[in-house]
Amino acid sequence: MRRNSAPNKRFEDVTIIDIAEEGKGVGKAEEFVLFVEKAVPGDVVDVEVYRKKKNFGEAKITALKQASAHRTEPFCEHFGTCGGCKWQHMTYEAQLLYKQKTVTDALSRLAKVEVGHALPIVPSPADRYYRNKLEYTFSNKRWLNDGENRTDETVDMDALGFHIPGRFDKILDINHCYLQADPSNDLRLKIRDFAKQHNISFYNIKAHEGALRNLIIRTAATGELMVIVVFAYAAEEEVNLVMSYVEQEFPEVTSLLYILNQKKNDTIFDQEVIAWKGPEYIHEAMNEIKFRIGPKSFYQTNAIQAHRLYEIARDFAGFKGNELVYDLYTGAGTIANFVAGHVREVIGVEYVPSAIEDAKINSQINNISNTKFYAGDMKDVLNAEFVAEHGKPDVIITDPPRAGMHADVVERLMEIEAEKIVYVSCNVATQARDLVVLKEKYSVVQIQPVDMFPHTQHVENVVLLELRK
Repeated sequence: MRRNSAPNKRFEDVTIIDIAEEGKGVGKAEEFVLFVEKAVPGDVVDVEVYRKKKNFGEAKITALKQASAHRTEPFCEHFGTCGGCKWQHMTYEAQLLYKQKTVTDALSRLAKVEVGHALPIVPSPADRYYRNKLEYTFSNKRWLNDGENRTDETVDMDALGFHIPGRFDKILDINHCYLQADPSNDLRLKIRDFAKQHNISFYNIKAHEGALRNLIIRTAATGELMVIVVFAYAAEEEVNLVMSYVEQEFPEVTSLLYILNQKKNDTIFDQEVIAWKGPEYIHEAMNEIKFRIGPKSFYQTNAIQAHRLYEIARDFAGFKGNELVYDLYTGAGTIANFVAGHVREVIGVEYVPSAIEDAKINSQINNISNTKFYAGDMKDVLNAEFVAEHGKPDVIITDPPRAGMHADVVERLMEIEAEKIVYVSCNVATQARDLVVLKEKYSVVQIQPVDMFPHTQHVENVVLLELRK
């Protein structure tokens, strides 16, 4: 490999050997580790470094000398500009290969766990249109694509789409998104165009002004469809105009809602939801179990693969029918209600009170009577008094957020000494961190990666731990 001594740091014939979380290929050039945009393991490339740190540099390809066998043509016109689907330039088979590697590397290097028995990753049945929820942002600060005149004041600056990575105030106007099935794209485009035609202002996040702020679309395998329009500083007639249009143009929408959010952040959990048409919820189904999903409910966004994930968690637990189960970070009680028919009782704990209310409703509508749910901070709720009151669990299922479990919660699990722990994780690095402690008393018996989000670096992983006698 030859090095060019030009001040902008160019390197020739760099072989890409791995891929990083943010979707950049990893190569080495003398003393540098290089993170190369849009590079795929197996590529041989010439690169130019545009950002240099002490021991690594970020670079872009100036010439593709040899294309990797894993390289493929991205199918989305927004690839490389949009912040999502960063692995679209790799074949799906290669994505699965590197997600499996992510899991085994983290568990072996960080947790010092034997990973030779890890099961092959479960692929997603669909790699396009697999999401049941998307949130779009209205903005009067559209990201201009290459070749557009950035000084032309007549250029239309309104956009409805996704944030540009690293730019909170710039929105990429999306023509077609491959993440959510119809009528998602049609809804977004027609609402955007209708608002423009009627001079309804798009939100300005810096000035905190404008009528239209967000659009949230939730779909379900049951055929039910929820649309939430989030307004900021909209006149009553503007709200009525937009909502009437959506109702008339899209009669298939079963739950049409809106929110008036004038806060300086986009979160809606503390906002009043107003029903324009239909109930404030839709239903999703897993086999015979139905789940009610409200505008603030958490539900796995890849519903088909979530079903498989819950089956794996249930099968890892190996229920015989008489177990007491704790379901930690239960959310809307999806796992708790899913396994309730296989055990004696399930106790669910979750931080968000509205999610606990959803969990209780989901038990009620399915006539499930052997669940109990409690809201509160996990490290405070899961104490010795709680276990004394509800009984020592035979199995603990834990599905924490990306940050993993609080250290106090991990220590509590060590004290409880349930026979089995089924640890479901969306971040194998924090899962590995928690396993460092848990493996002092527990053996890692099974490992099962699951791909929930094709064309991204994200991977779910299920680990079964058994208490050593």
